[in-house]
Amino acid sequence: MAPPSNCFVTVDGTADNGAVPAPVMVEAPQQKLQCPNVLDADEFRRQGHQVIDFIADYYGRMGDFPVHPSVTPGFLRDVLPKEAPLRPEPDAFGSALQDVHDLILPGMTHWQSPRHFAHFPASSSTVGALGEALTAGINVIPFTWAASPAATELEMVVVDWLGKALHLPESLLFAGGGGGTFVGTSCEAILCALVAARDRKLAEIGAKRIGDLVVYCSDQTHFFFRKAARIAGIQRDHCREVQTCREDMFALSSTELQAAMQADVDAGLVPLFLCATVGTTQTTAVDPIGELCAVAAPHGVWVHVDAAYAGSALVCPEFRHVIDGAESVDSFSMNPHKWLLANNDCCAMWVKRPCALVAALGTEQEYILRDAASEGHDVVDYKDWTTTLTRRFRALKMWLVLRCYGVDGLQGHIRSHVRMAEAFEDMVRADARFEVVTERQFALVCFRLRSPEKLGGEKTANELNRRLLEKVNAVGSGPYMSSANVGGIYMLRCAIGSTLTEDRHVSDAWKVVKDQASAILRKMEIIYSVLG
Repeated sequence: MAPPSNCFVTVDGTADNGAVPAPVMVEAPQQKLQCPNVLDADEFRRQGHQVIDFIADYYGRMGDFPVHPSVTPGFLRDVLPKEAPLRPEPDAFGSALQDVHDLILPGMTHWQSPRHFAHFPASSSTVGALGEALTAGINVIPFTWAASPAATELEMVVVDWLGKALHLPESLLFAGGGGGTFVGTSCEAILCALVAARDRKLAEIGAKRIGDLVVYCSDQTHFFFRKAARIAGIQRDHCREVQTCREDMFALSSTELQAAMQADVDAGLVPLFLCATVGTTQTTAVDPIGELCAVAAPHGVWVHVDAAYAGSALVCPEFRHVIDGAESVDSFSMNPHKWLLANNDCCAMWVKRPCALVAALGTEQEYILRDAASEGHDVVDYKDWTTTLTRRFRALKMWLVLRCYGVDGLQGHIRSHVRMAEAFEDMVRADARFEVVTERQFALVCFRLRSPEKLGGEKTANELNRRLLEKVNAVGSGPYMSSANVGGIYMLRCAIGSTLTEDRHVSDAWKVVKDQASAILRKMEIIYSVLG
């Protein structure tokens, strides 16, 4: 109950001979506070139907939206109230949904659009979305086995299911003495592995030598690795980015890595950690896992494989070769939310020795977290595997996806996108004005428009392709693509992976690219003819 308000009033409302009358304290009448029933089952059912209808309509008319909005900063802040409402308006939920439709959706980049080719997919499915809803509704926090026994044990089952479906080495699974968990993103997985590796190494050489630790990656490794290294206490200049080249398809060279590690050892430094990548962000380069592990092993280096995007492709046996040698890695992570229909967020991480994670990230069991049922049993407390205590029940969503689509269904999903990417690649190769810059390995095609010699050749190629990307993305109906700049080569990226993408969207995208390229080349020829 709120404290009473003090209202100061005079007895008759007048002043006596100019004197200020003495105030009389009058207690304001008490108001009964109403606590809203925010878990009303009937209201939830009514509003839930509204949300499902809204999302279903959104999926059904996805093609009506431009993939990428034409808005300027402040467009939404300028039309929304500056403060939250003190009290809800009549039918507040329906009104808010209307604002989502009228104000928010027009300002969104529609990642589920069938014409979204700019980034790696954030794949959605009806089961994935409903799994998220079910998880949110149950709303448990499985930080220990005791806090939610079924949630913990389902997670253990599902990471092994998924690991087997991806053909991972048994040594990374619970069934083989390893184990896995679900975290939010690959960034979190990399940080957890790096901290575990750091503490394991410092236990060997002494904590005072943290300044001697060195970590390794290629110049194509996701930028978060450098950030993770800083968070873990690695000196900025002790993060070695080994240069890659086009001749090696921008994969990390084991020879170059060996030279870098040996140079550090000769300088009295301590090699600690290697982040290898299967499917780099810019071009989907695949680092040679087996070769790199052979280089790292003599130095006791922890090897982590980041397969955030391409890891989903491992569900298809024909891609198993890209992780040859993975039996020797210490940890592995991939994102089912990227290409395996699990909806954001869901990253799977496996480690060969879970005890290393627990040693680095574990906490002493507080009395409130203890449970008699788990005493004397070797239970998994996932709070000791990651950086957070509060965590989401992601396993439920992944379990539903695996049950409802099956491994065969997931294979079909991946293969359909790979087939469409192959078709797009064939279209590019069939046009002599273009070239495929890097070998396509999954469902990303990296390509560029060649600059004719009379228009400047290689000197103008990068600027020509920047203009081409601008023109392509300016077409209101799509497609939406992105770029990469690798080895000094500016290229366009066409990443196929939206759940809704069909062959016609891919062929339409290529037509837009061709038409815009023709228009740019015609304009350049006119300019050069006038200047010439």
